[in-house]
Amino acid sequence: MSRGIFIIGLLLWASISFAQEVSGKITDIDGAPLEGFVLIEGTSYKAPSGRDGKYSLTGFNAGTYKLVAFVSGYQITFIELTFQSDQKLTYDFVLEDLNTQLEEVTIDEAHSGDTDMGWLQSVSGSAIYESKKTELIEIDKLIGNKAANVGRQVYSRVPGLNIWENDGAGINLGIGGRGLNPNRTSNFNVRQNGYDISADALGYPESYYTPPIQALQRIELVRGAAGLQYGTQFGGMLNFQFKEGPKDKKIGVSSTQSLGSFGLFNSFNSVGGTVGKVNYYGFYQYKTSEGWRPNSDQSQHNLFGSVTYNISPLLNVKIEHTHMSYLAHQPGGMTDDEFNSDPSISKRERNWFQVGWDLSAMEWNYRVNNSIKFNNRTFLLSANRYAVGNLENINEDDDPSSERNLLKDEYFNWGNELRAIIHYPLLGKKSVMIIGNRLYFGKTDRRQGEGSTSSGADFDFIEQQNNYSEYLFPSTNVSVFVENVFNLTDKWSVTPGARFEYIKTQADGFYYYPVTDFAGNILRVDREDESRDKSRHFMIFGLGTSYKASDILEIYANISQNYKAINFNDIRVINPSLTVDENISDEFGYNADIGIRGGNKAIKYDISVFYLRYNDRIGPMLSNRTGARFRTNVGDANIYGFESYIEGDLLKWHKPGSEQQSLTAFVNLALIKSEYVRSERSGIVGNEVELVPLTNLKTGLTYRYKSLGISYLYTYLSEQYSDASNAVETITAVEGLIPAYHVMDLSLDYTYRFMRLETGINNLTDESYFTRRAAGYPGPGIIPANPRNFYVSIGFNF
Repeated sequence: MSRGIFIIGLLLWASISFAQEVSGKITDIDGAPLEGFVLIEGTSYKAPSGRDGKYSLTGFNAGTYKLVAFVSGYQITFIELTFQSDQKLTYDFVLEDLNTQLEEVTIDEAHSGDTDMGWLQSVSGSAIYESKKTELIEIDKLIGNKAANVGRQVYSRVPGLNIWENDGAGINLGIGGRGLNPNRTSNFNVRQNGYDISADALGYPESYYTPPIQALQRIELVRGAAGLQYGTQFGGMLNFQFKEGPKDKKIGVSSTQSLGSFGLFNSFNSVGGTVGKVNYYGFYQYKTSEGWRPNSDQSQHNLFGSVTYNISPLLNVKIEHTHMSYLAHQPGGMTDDEFNSDPSISKRERNWFQVGWDLSAMEWNYRVNNSIKFNNRTFLLSANRYAVGNLENINEDDDPSSERNLLKDEYFNWGNELRAIIHYPLLGKKSVMIIGNRLYFGKTDRRQGEGSTSSGADFDFIEQQNNYSEYLFPSTNVSVFVENVFNLTDKWSVTPGARFEYIKTQADGFYYYPVTDFAGNILRVDREDESRDKSRHFMIFGLGTSYKASDILEIYANISQNYKAINFNDIRVINPSLTVDENISDEFGYNADIGIRGGNKAIKYDISVFYLRYNDRIGPMLSNRTGARFRTNVGDANIYGFESYIEGDLLKWHKPGSEQQSLTAFVNLALIKSEYVRSERSGIVGNEVELVPLTNLKTGLTYRYKSLGISYLYTYLSEQYSDASNAVETITAVEGLIPAYHVMDLSLDYTYRFMRLETGINNLTDESYFTRRAAGYPGPGIIPANPRNFYVSIGFNF
């Protein structure tokens, strides 16, 4: 009896909790009904309006929601309504005509259809992407090893990316494209929720922190001629967009536990929801791995929290904080002979790497009206990176009684970006302008010297130093940028842009060096004080155009200047495997793209050609006189190629009405040619640019039936050189050829109610290959990729 009463009560509660309803009509300003739809932003609740313009939404919880009315060719209109229990409201939308729709609405299927890949809208949030080469990765639609952040799977549909596989646990990300060094993704402007996350975006743009894939809603890339809103970098912009708490419930909990080969364990747990006008989201991740080689164990903790307060439908404020820390044992590199004999060996057992990362940010968005919107982001980084070990050439054994090299960095940076998006009429069409400014102040405190002789993770300097150095590297960046989309016709637009940059980099510190006699005996230790300062200011320009012939065909082209400033902290690092030219200078050049793209539910494609001019390119090379390795301005390079991505649902072609299942095939092919055309160094002109494989292919097949998905991925990269001298093999293994390789992955996921199962095999055929020859950590030498490995994840959502 009591059970029956309980069930009846539960049903009554459910009927009351989900009895909210809103209905009404969509019309134009003359009162004519419009066919479109109304949605609750951030949820799956959506209702169409018929020929009479009427709509009805029901079945959601009590709470405060933003309702959005959308009709193609009309201005988006929204309203915020609060629903009490068992309440029915009426609201009529009146939409104004809009010649060209340029504002993004958050709809799950708007970007990429049934696939996990698409591109960014012309105007999205507080940015303009019209006529630019962009990619958008929808994480929820991705089938792969998310627990280990496997880069070749996550970015499988992005053409031309060269991905370094540094560790099997996926703690760090290393991607580059078009001949740009993948090292810690330093040639991209890397962002999280729209703000910088690298060590020092200007002075030391390496990313030691990578957000966990399981926390992301999507990944945005703007490549090549990246537009002038994000800076001067050659690679473009990479933005990790986090999930938010569900809009339709007060609390939602998610937990995923993963096990994999070589002791991989990943625990990801998140909570989020909406209470009144407040949306919140947070997660905690713990990851550990023993690694497949000796001395390659690592562990990571990652914590994130964000709170968004929707003050009104026109104003919201978000505050968030990220904390990440990890400790990694590094097994070192190996020579070519050692790799060919046994790639599982380790020649270093005293090398350790430790990182601590704290990021804080505040963002506010204010919509003055449907034509003017402001966005402001303030961000703060306090972080450290400690490395201790033996960095001598890998062909020399490690003496366990010798002091280790210890490098300790502290980073403290803050910045602010203010943007204004303005929609205005011009020549009978709707144009859009973005204008903004950026203030950025970075400071790196770097100390280097001798560490203990122990084999543990000891990051303390020994008392007596013969080669100790300590430097402060302040950097300042002030910039102003503007871009404008001019819609000349309903289909054709032109987007010019300009950016003013003021950059100041400094170095202030000292270093000790021993003075020896001819026998190598130390006579004394001298101190050298040093202070350096370099300021520059300049303008860079860009221009893009787009012609949207139809819903499935857009022709786009763009060109943009690029610039990369040198940083003094590179010059003052002592590395036995690498010296740096003290006269090294800034890099500059430009990117150009022209392509076609489009698609529908059955097919999606983006095919383009590009040209990258890279002047005074900085890179490593071998000295013809001494054979030593040094970093310098190698010369000017031409890099050009063909990039393509095509994906289609084979079942929709064969049976257009098929909805329960799909069979999608994709091909991602890049053919890139490169050459040094000018150099003051002998033996360089005519050589291939390092880290540019001629052929970069990723292709796959994904089958989905209801809640079951199976995905196969094939990756192939042709051979590439690791330095400008095009050395095939050297005794230190730092320079040399990176041979062609191929690798296959098989992944599966299955969802049943509130449970999700993910499993798969990476490197299905157990290929032995490597993607990188390292000069410093985690090498020096060849860093082998993981052999065949397995994973399984079980997740729950409540």
